[in-house]
This record gives sequence, C-alpha cells and structure tokens, in this order.
Amino acid sequence: MTSAAPLPIPRAAGSLPLIGHALKMRDNLGFIDSLRDTREPLVEIVLQPGTRTIVVQDPALIHQMLKALAPTLDKGRLYDKLGQLLGDSVVTATGRPHVRKRRQLQPAFSHTEISRYVDIMRDEVTATVADWELGRPLDVREAMVGLSLDMLAKTVFAGSLDDAVFRRLRSDLSVVMNGVGVRLMLPDWAERLPLPFNRRFDRARAGVRATVNTAVDELQASGHATGDMLSMLLRAVDEETGAPLTGDQICSEILTLAVAGTETTASVMSWALYELARNPGVEARVLAELDEVLGERPVTLDDVTRLPYLNRVITETLRLHHPGWLVTRRTTEETRLGHWTLPAGTELAYCQHALHRDPERFPDPLTFDPDRWNDPAQEPPPGAFLPFGDGKHKCMGDRFARTEMVTAMATMLRSVRLELAEGQVIRQVARLTVRPRALRMTVRPRNRRRAGTDL
Repeated sequence: MTSAAPLPIPRAAGSLPLIGHALKMRDNLGFIDSLRDTREPLVEIVLQPGTRTIVVQDPALIHQMLKALAPTLDKGRLYDKLGQLLGDSVVTATGRPHVRKRRQLQPAFSHTEISRYVDIMRDEVTATVADWELGRPLDVREAMVGLSLDMLAKTVFAGSLDDAVFRRLRSDLSVVMNGVGVRLMLPDWAERLPLPFNRRFDRARAGVRATVNTAVDELQASGHATGDMLSMLLRAVDEETGAPLTGDQICSEILTLAVAGTETTASVMSWALYELARNPGVEARVLAELDEVLGERPVTLDDVTRLPYLNRVITETLRLHHPGWLVTRRTTEETRLGHWTLPAGTELAYCQHALHRDPERFPDPLTFDPDRWNDPAQEPPPGAFLPFGDGKHKCMGDRFARTEMVTAMATMLRSVRLELAEGQVIRQVARLTVRPRALRMTVRPRNRRRAGTDL
C-alpha cells in the first residue's frame, strides 16, 4: 500500500525566474490582497531566491498556526530583520527568551501603570490639538504620527529627560521609525551602501541608544523612581537570573515599542478620523456617547470601558483598515498544517488586512459599520479577526494601545471637527503599516454640543 502523495500548494501567478514575485510586490498590498481571489487556503509566493513563503488564508489554519503550532515556529525573516535593525526585544524574541521578556515587561503594562499613563496621553493630545490652526488643512497621518510619538515618549520618559533632550530623542525616533519600513523590504547588502538614507538612519538609531543609555545611567545613579515607564523597566528583573535589564536591553525594547506601536496607532487613528468624517451619523453617535458619559470632565482610564460605541468604532477601524499587511512565522521542524506537511525552514505569512475584508466572514466587508460588533450572528470564527495577533506572541501592549486610542479620540473629537474635501478619495499604501496616502482634512471648531449635535 502506497502513501498518498502530498497535497500541492499552488504558486501565485506572476512569478519570474530569479526574481520571483518581486515585480508584483511593487504593489505589495494589492498583490497580497489579490491572493484571496484564488480561494486557496495556502498560496506560495517567492520573495527572494531559494526561500518559499506560504501565505495562509484560511482562518482555521491561521488559528492552528498561531496557537497549536506556536512551539514549533519562530517568527520568520521579517522579525529577524527587525531584530537586526532594532536589537533583541520581546517583539523579535521567540521560545523561552520571549516568555522571560514578556514577564519582565508585563508590570509596565499593568492596570495601575496604564491609569497613570492616561493623564500623560490626554495632556499630549490637548496640547497637540491646541496647535492646530482652525480653518487650515491638516496632514492627518503626519499629525497622528507626531501625536503617537509624543504620547509614547512622554509615557516612557515623563520624568527622566529635560526638554532639549526630549526634542532630540523625538526627532531621532521619527527618523528610525520611518526608516525601518524601508529597510525591512531591502536586501541586507543594501544597508551597507554609503547612501544618505542609510547614514541618517544609523545616526538616528545611535542617537536614540545614546539618549536612553544616558537616561538609564542617570536614573540608576539618582536612585529615584520618576513614575514613567523607564522607571518600571529599570525595576524589571530576569526571573531565572534575578539580573536587571541592561541599558542596551531597555533601549532595544523602547526602540521596538516606538516602531511597532507608534506607527500602528497613528495609522488606526488616521483611518478612524477619516471614517468619522465620511459617516456623520456615526460621528454624531460617538459625540452623544461622550457627552452622556463624560459631560464636561476629561476622559480617564475607567471611561475606556464605559464608551462602548467609541470602542466599536475603533474595533471596526481595526477590521476595515488594519495596519498589518504581512505577519510572518517560520517552521523550525517538519510541521503539519491542516492537510499539508511543511519542511523545516518554510516561511509562513498571513495578512490581517485581507483577512478582515473577507466577505465570507464579514458581510458587506467594505462598509464601515460599528454595529456589526453588536450582532452575535456576525461573530467571526477563530482566526478570522486578529487585531492584535493571537497565541503566545499576541501583542502584550494591546490594552495600552486601545487605551491610547480611546483617550486620544475622546479628547480630540470634543475639541475639533476634521472635515474632508468633497469628493476627496484617499488611497492606501503599505509600508511598515497600511496607512492612508495624503490624508488632508480641514480643522474646524467643535461647538459646544448637546446629545452629540453641534450647536
């Protein structure tokens, strides 16, 4: 009796000798999105010679990959490259080191700490909005990137840096964040070319490390806790050795948090503001809820769970405009995924952006409908909706990110109204995240309202 032949995995159309799908990847998001049209659970793409990447499209297989198969997978080439650029961190680590790092950092994301961060976040949003010129167009995505960076940097370094050093750190972080998305897509040899872009990136990355190491040394020498995240990281210890984090380890965590957290949060808030401007009925309901729950007082941590409609708006934004377009894993041994047996070293990937727009799981998927999350009949199956990933590598900052977004949106929306030009079409582009291209909106005053209606 002979064993059944292994099931073939179809290769996406358009692969060329030597370069694979490199030309198709010029429109990376369009290409990855188009794979869904094959209706195949697995599709092979070729991103570099000698390496097969299997895009997993079936939610049940994605769920199996992230949960049951997690012990036999590492994070793949994308995260290898991220580690090379930013250093070893909880985001790039796998296996036992990842577990240790999560436990070291978890106290910084506790309920008590996040409650303290909310005041900082709210103050940064208030200051940012006060600088916007009424009646003038605003580059919304750039404004959200700047706001997210400020909220993160002030949260991490609230009591540890003077203003001049903070501004320098903020500038360096911005350069690093913008540069990582480009470098992740480049071959390793391109990083060594003496190009202005490479020199700027290397200089800014070195500047961040120098600033963080100096802040760590000064904080350790003072012996005083400053109440910011840096103080929390200095108190973290390795559960096996009892040793504290080194300055380099803290810097790697902060760099990765800045790149992975800031860019994604900025993209989601940009898309949320865009959808509210396109859907005035949804915006009116958000404002009515804010008026009812908050009245005239500022938003607090306790309010995050008391604003269900605003939370559904953010959840729907994470569905329709998820910032993640390619998440990778890699088999470390021969692995059975569904009906397929994959050899060690196989790169796996899934695309949240495409997954969340699948009409088989989300009726009328291109319609922005926060109320779909109130309908039990539309509950997506496991593996179909992954706003913060899943399994042992699920984003540990998910509660921090949602708190940040609710706080920022609640504060902004009660102060100003952002208006789209009539007929304006916003295109999406996939770099480090899926983000809006050239999203410009006019800043209008938000009049005092009653029951969510401008007066």
